[in-house]
Amino acid sequence: MAGSVERDRAALNRLPRWLVPALAVLPAIGLAVFYLWPLLTLLQRVVQPGSIGHALSAPGVARVLWFTLWQALASTALTLAVGFAPAYVLARYRFPGRRALLAAVTVPFMLPTVVVGAAFLALLPQSWHGTARAVIVAHVFFNVAVVVRLVGAMWAVLPTDLTAAARTLGASPAQVLRHVVLPLLRPALWAAATVVFLFTFTSFGAARLLGGAANPTLEVEIARRATQLGDVDGAAVLSVLQLLVLAVVVWWSARWQRRAAVQFAGVGAPRRSRSRAERRWVPTVAAATAVAMLTPLAVLISRSLRLGGRWSLAAWRTLGSAEVRPGISLGVDPLASLVTSFRLAAVATVLSVAIGGLAALAIVSAHRHGRLLDVGLMLPLGTSAVTIGLGMLITFDTAPFDWRAAWWLIPAGHALVATPFVVRALLPVLRSIPADQRAAAATLGASPLRAWLAVDVRRVMRPLVAAAGLAAAISLGEFGATTFLTRSGRETMPIAIARLLGRTGQVPRAQGFALASILLVATAAVVMVASVLGERGGASDA
Repeated sequence: MAGSVERDRAALNRLPRWLVPALAVLPAIGLAVFYLWPLLTLLQRVVQPGSIGHALSAPGVARVLWFTLWQALASTALTLAVGFAPAYVLARYRFPGRRALLAAVTVPFMLPTVVVGAAFLALLPQSWHGTARAVIVAHVFFNVAVVVRLVGAMWAVLPTDLTAAARTLGASPAQVLRHVVLPLLRPALWAAATVVFLFTFTSFGAARLLGGAANPTLEVEIARRATQLGDVDGAAVLSVLQLLVLAVVVWWSARWQRRAAVQFAGVGAPRRSRSRAERRWVPTVAAATAVAMLTPLAVLISRSLRLGGRWSLAAWRTLGSAEVRPGISLGVDPLASLVTSFRLAAVATVLSVAIGGLAALAIVSAHRHGRLLDVGLMLPLGTSAVTIGLGMLITFDTAPFDWRAAWWLIPAGHALVATPFVVRALLPVLRSIPADQRAAAATLGASPLRAWLAVDVRRVMRPLVAAAGLAAAISLGEFGATTFLTRSGRETMPIAIARLLGRTGQVPRAQGFALASILLVATAAVVMVASVLGERGGASDA
């Protein structure tokens, strides 16, 4: 009897057979055309006779590979060390301003890398510019949020009775940390280290602005070979080499994470400071973290308001001019780049929301077969934006698909990077919908298609708006792929910022800082609005 009821309920919920493939068509075509095809084109350029040997034997390649590796390892180690105390305080304690501090730590991770690079150009002394230590410091600032979020999430649920028992048995705080806490945190530490290493190994924006010509990362070298030297084959070889390294790191890390996995009943919860030491320690860490996170951004804005050691609005007043002085061109129109960025971000957001929304609905509706589409759409997240841009550059540069000069190619590249985030934002919401809601609608006379529209599609509308904000922020700050796809007269803000900061003279640099400040405020505003909408959406759905 129960079995027949379940079969009848499943029959009521069954969607038309044509619907799921129809939902998956657009996401599948977009993935195939703008990701798989360019990736195969890259591989084709790599396997040409002599291309690998020529690229790897070129002068300076070994130095670039070594610098990319050791700075990523150093950045990862320092990020874990710096983020450990804030992760502990935010996970274990309740205090006034805790949510504001968590936002201050998280926002830099959402900022465009070119903004972070500009902020540290403004903050660090001139002697640090073009050095490895400047790149590493910026990487630590950018990735502290990864440690706070991943390690802090596990630290928040660690059972306090284990540490209390160890202290009762006479263990010192250092012994408790070494023998109890760190073994339990090991999976989260591995996950955080992997993510930070991947981000720092594929660094482009901050490395390009801060490392200079003397300290290029692999990403910077790929862009230089393709756009300045015309060595597309060499750039393709380095891109594929980078993909292989990343694949090995992810595989190795996943293997060690499985080995390090531990099981425990999470009973921890944030509490207020009790002892005198805690009342000193918690506010000290919180204040130091807030200062470290906010100072570079504040200095960035202040540098846009100073010329010749004096406060001045000259850089802001001249943002609409493409000339430093009459007859001397900047090579870029700052105000036009702002308009271009917002226009392209609007198109990229529409594409991301449309493709990501259809994909999420198809993945959930197809159940087991939806995993293939889900994995496919996640592949661009494991590929650097520079590699994606290079692949699109060489793929769409020949007839009959000569799209290099097409304005829409840039938002298409941005959408490819942003769509996975839209999918990830929608899937949990769709999977949380009880099947009984669709069955109830069907029982009341609604067709399966109408019930699906009334329940599933309506449920994702508010989270979709939040995901649109995230997609817009990603598009506004995208720098890697845009470096290959932009054209003269259509520069986006990240491209314009890099060019302005690369010029000599106080006015262009101040304009670069001003434009970076605008991008900072715009990105932070979009992220905050998306976060608020997401929270309201979750509350309304509950």
